[in-house]
Amino acid sequence: QVHPMESGGGWVQPGGSLRLSCAASTNIFSALTWYWYRQAPGRARELVARIDTMDKTEYPDFVKGRFAISRDDPNNMVYLQMDSLKPEDTAVYYCSGKILGWEESYWGQGTQVTVSS
Repeated sequence: QVHPMESGGGWVQPGGSLRLSCAASTNIFSALTWYWYRQAPGRARELVARIDTMDKTEYPDFVKGRFAISRDDPNNMVYLQMDSLKPEDTAVYYCSGKILGWEESYWGQGTQVTVSS
């Protein structure tokens, strides 16, 4: 089993930055594609970043240029650097790992990000 654990959330003013961390000690870490999702109250869960096993990254347009996902396989860590934060970025952020082609996904408990003045 894989049990991701997010950390690094908190409160920031608009325009500020946060770096989220996701730790997932497992022998299959390097075989996983990693994602960051977020969910705000009353809204659907949405994907904000993806990184595959070859360090290829993808982002939706609404975070492109502001968010950056990275991975550190020897330490079983994945990160989300968030810059130029906006109030609409307020949500619970989750990391998730998946082996492409397999049905099962692994999810953390989430970390709260609040952006307000």
